[in-house]
Amino acid sequence: MARTGTSTSRIVGIDPGLNITGYAVVDFAGRELAIVEAGAIRTNPKAPLVERIEQIHRDLCELLAEFKPEAAAVEKLYSHYKHPRTAILMAHARGVVMLACRQAAMTVMDLAATQVKKSLTGNGHASKLQIQRAIQSTCRLKHLPEPPDVADALAIALCAGKHMTGAIPAG
Repeated sequence: MARTGTSTSRIVGIDPGLNITGYAVVDFAGRELAIVEAGAIRTNPKAPLVERIEQIHRDLCELLAEFKPEAAAVEKLYSHYKHPRTAILMAHARGVVMLACRQAAMTVMDLAATQVKKSLTGNGHASKLQIQRAIQSTCRLKHLPEPPDVADALAIALCAGKHMTGAIPAG
């Protein structure tokens, strides 16, 4: 899909994670959507924390500079109270993701996982597999998007597109 005029919006959805950060760059034009790029930034779990968050920031900055999305949607942090350390580690990844987006002068939307899931499947507590299948159907993909972090990033981008552009992708 060509980005012509003001009728096309480019949004990046980001599922922040310390091991895997999923991303999806999607163009919206009316009710049509096109996946421009989707993938994952993977860090070495054995590397020091500072190197891992630096890599996430650097790789995401390169992605944003290449694809120049107008807006970003980032999943809100959620952690069960029994695992506070997980929330703290995830907050590092989410923080550098948000910093990279602001440095690129983008509008940044925070979306709760339940909001994204409900927007896509009608169920705010849908499983990872349900999200993957919904993305496969909505985006007319031959295969389930892998890893699930990429499906989550696509779902985040689609939910943001629905809110920001009024687009309701045909599935």
